Amino acid sequence: MAASKKAVLGPLVGAVDQGTSSTRFLVFNSKTAELLSHHQVEIKQEFPREGWVEQDPKEILHSVYECIEKTCEKLGQLNIDISNIKAIGVSNQRETTVVWDKLTGEPLYNAVAAPVSPGPSDPAAVVPSGSSVPAAGASSVWLDLRTQSTVESLSKRIPGNNNFVKSKTGLPLSTYFSAVKLRWLLDNVRKVQKAVEEDRALFGTIDSWLIWSLTGGASGGVHCTDVTNASRTMLFNIHSLEWDKELCEFFEIPMKILPNVRSSSEIYGLMKISHSLKAGALEGVPISGCLGDQSAALVGQMCFQDGQAKNTYGTGCFLLCNTGRKCVFSEHGLLTTVAYKLGRDKPVYYALEGSVAIAGAVIRWLRDNLGIIKTSEEIEKLAKEVGTSYGCYFVPAFSGLYAPYWEPSARGIICGLTQFTNKCHIAFAALEAVCFQTREILDAMNRDCGIPLSHLQVDGGMTNNKILMQLQADILYIPVVKPSMPETTALGAAMAAGAAEGVGVWSLEPEDLSAVTMERFEPQINAEESEIRYSTWKKAVMKSMGWVTTQSSESGMP
Repeated sequence: MAASKKAVLGPLVGAVDQGTSSTRFLVFNSKTAELLSHHQVEIKQEFPREGWVEQDPKEILHSVYECIEKTCEKLGQLNIDISNIKAIGVSNQRETTVVWDKLTGEPLYNAVAAPVSPGPSDPAAVVPSGSSVPAAGASSVWLDLRTQSTVESLSKRIPGNNNFVKSKTGLPLSTYFSAVKLRWLLDNVRKVQKAVEEDRALFGTIDSWLIWSLTGGASGGVHCTDVTNASRTMLFNIHSLEWDKELCEFFEIPMKILPNVRSSSEIYGLMKISHSLKAGALEGVPISGCLGDQSAALVGQMCFQDGQAKNTYGTGCFLLCNTGRKCVFSEHGLLTTVAYKLGRDKPVYYALEGSVAIAGAVIRWLRDNLGIIKTSEEIEKLAKEVGTSYGCYFVPAFSGLYAPYWEPSARGIICGLTQFTNKCHIAFAALEAVCFQTREILDAMNRDCGIPLSHLQVDGGMTNNKILMQLQADILYIPVVKPSMPETTALGAAMAAGAAEGVGVWSLEPEDLSAVTMERFEPQINAEESEIRYSTWKKAVMKSMGWVTTQSSESGMP
């Protein structure tokens, strides 16, 4: 049986999926997208002060080697020849900032990560592996207190207004993105300052650190990043696809420490043995794919057409809509970002990105603060008992309203209560709140890019909740499509790697995903009822505004 299975396998492609809470290595059959084996290692987050989040770059690197070696062992046990692994892709948490010594390979400080509120590890309560936290100041718990003063001093120097940064990068000046974290390191860490002075320092996001280390490190490692990760640094011009001299001067970042920017699909270098870790199972295999996590999920969902969008449901939601080869700037608080560039000579594609601050987090709140459920999975059971919110609406504006409202005075409300309302109705209303917020972001995307969505592709831990998925279809009044392959982020990185020139084992055609089936949720209510429910939600949102008369310093609004 094992021998016959081995005989029909096509070329294999591996993917490193490096997230905020864990690292994984997954191996796919490039002819079907079947996941053959994987290994996962949890990684620590350090909180040296309130609002500071750091990770150990060496621990991250070691976890990658461990995942690769363990996955190769598992493949051997399945009688699968690891020499059939033809390429490796990298998908990573975005924005997290590393500076290291190019002569010794040693990090000069911990990786400075985007703050995320630590929480219990169930699917609805944590950000899925491979995901970052919501963008553009999505909640006060995500405000990077370390770099807030850096942003305040920088904002005083902007000529005119925030458009200086946004027009070049698609991003608002915010603590969230890498340039501000790098500026903080240069201002506050003597080891970093000294290494820059002595021309020993290299900067990169997690992908750069991993690719440099895996391709030889201090013995000739390749210092590069891809366009999707570069576009989240606030130093990269998304029009010229180059580091921007004016932005680097504005942030006072020496350009010599920046990585070379490459496409998302090309051979960057070959895997080298790590003698210190006794790891070398995939020596000589090309690393040929690189995508930031949300872009990787977009590719893994095959969202290659203008107007195709995916939503990842975790603590918050991440929505990316492919806007094609045109750079669309939002009038509704969304970010403009590079979606992918799948080859050196291939065109760049852009995306609008929006985030819902409170998605799985509202389920966690019901569990931890109100105690009406013991586990996040129970929410579906409670909601199923009633099948309706019975006119109850829950607006989880715990720290203000974000896109598209940007209203810091708002606070969470539950309204429309009657004597008949019980915890099941509130549970149902909480699920509806996730769906209504998603619709608001998608409506903003439609207004910005003028392409009405025909269906929404979904992934992330919360998509296992069938009631949530059906509600989402009803509230958007378009089909919601969920792949049987939950690993869309890793799959996207593998596809980019396998499709690279010089590798050529993945064609990026739908037939190469034959192992992935789709579950489709069609709207089951009429359009009029969908609109009535949405307009009532809007009324509830208006009621949530104006609760706080002076903006709290903790708000985190841009």
